[in-house]
Amino acid sequence: MKKVCGLDVHKDSIFCAIYNGENYSQVKEFSTMTPNIYSMGEYLQSEDVEDVALESTGIYWIAVWDLLYEMGFNLTLVNPYFIKQMPGRKSDVKDAQWIATLLHKGMMRGSFVPPPVIQELRVYSRKQGKLKQQVTRVLTVMDGILVKSGIRASSCLSSITTKSFQCIVEALIAGWSDPGYLVSLVYGNRKNKQSGKLKEALTGNLKAHHRQELSWAKQEYEMYQVQISECLSEMRRICDEHFSVMVKLLQTIPGISQVAAMTIIAETGGDMSVFESSDKIVGWAGLRPRNDESAGKYKSTATTKGNKYLRSILVQASWAASRMKGSFFKDKFQRLAMRKPRKKALIAIARKLLVVIWNVLQYAKEYNPTLVPVQDPVKMKARLAYHKKEYEKAANLLNITV
Repeated sequence: MKKVCGLDVHKDSIFCAIYNGENYSQVKEFSTMTPNIYSMGEYLQSEDVEDVALESTGIYWIAVWDLLYEMGFNLTLVNPYFIKQMPGRKSDVKDAQWIATLLHKGMMRGSFVPPPVIQELRVYSRKQGKLKQQVTRVLTVMDGILVKSGIRASSCLSSITTKSFQCIVEALIAGWSDPGYLVSLVYGNRKNKQSGKLKEALTGNLKAHHRQELSWAKQEYEMYQVQISECLSEMRRICDEHFSVMVKLLQTIPGISQVAAMTIIAETGGDMSVFESSDKIVGWAGLRPRNDESAGKYKSTATTKGNKYLRSILVQASWAASRMKGSFFKDKFQRLAMRKPRKKALIAIARKLLVVIWNVLQYAKEYNPTLVPVQDPVKMKARLAYHKKEYEKAANLLNITV
């Protein structure tokens, strides 16, 4: 008889239940220490178990998964939400047996776990995303220090992320405080220079402790920049070695930069065969509208939960795609933004972008803008007929001869 194993993983313990379709073996408890996980794997091998299932409990499942994966087991990771038992008495032993039962009956829907190389790429990808958030935080801290000292650089500069802002901060840390000199460090902004507004904004009362705070913030900023550079370097190394073709294909899509392409591969794995259709990956990313209907009424159309990292990079790419002249995405965004909030329109563009990404990677073909023309002749004809009909209605109401 085929034997399967269900694991109930906790922070300090793992409950292991083996099921052959008729009987359960004695449920054993193992520690989550690495030697004990190896011992558990050897025990399963001695029992001729090949298929193992475990719940995605926080981060505790990862070490167990990695070690058992290296030992050659067929693993299934499942969301605890989808394998809830009937209400009643609950224990760790029963949980492990229930997982084994569902696996043996083929009633489990496994979660997507990417291969090791994608997991490595994902570590660098997510780290650089978090580091960018820290950079934004540090820049806000710098601006706050300047505001406390009466210097309003952010009121005149286009952004605190510009090179001009960094030059001003470096000069202030070095001891310069002359507004005229600080103005000379600003790139462009001629109008404000001529009007004297920028000179007024850069006039303040910077004290010694303000300079010290700025110095600390600047050191933190530079540290994050170095780490971001290292993460991107590792991402490029992995992609050049394993996913160079995919990166080039993704960059043919409007709004997709090299970093965005690498991030998309890190989150999706690049292998679109994992997702049966573009609808599946859209739902997995959390970009599909909900369909909460009751008694013929729709109660909510908010997007579902999904991969927040993939959704974030797609929204960023959508902003870029919606600004590219002559692209389908810009035309679609402008039409959607006329009847709904711009942020909702952007989510719709992100969804369409993901559908294009799925097709580009699935069929290994470059993005072809002629397949999604900006102005579809059939739709244009229907739109003109609609507006003509509406115009005639308005003319009849106002007794105007058309």
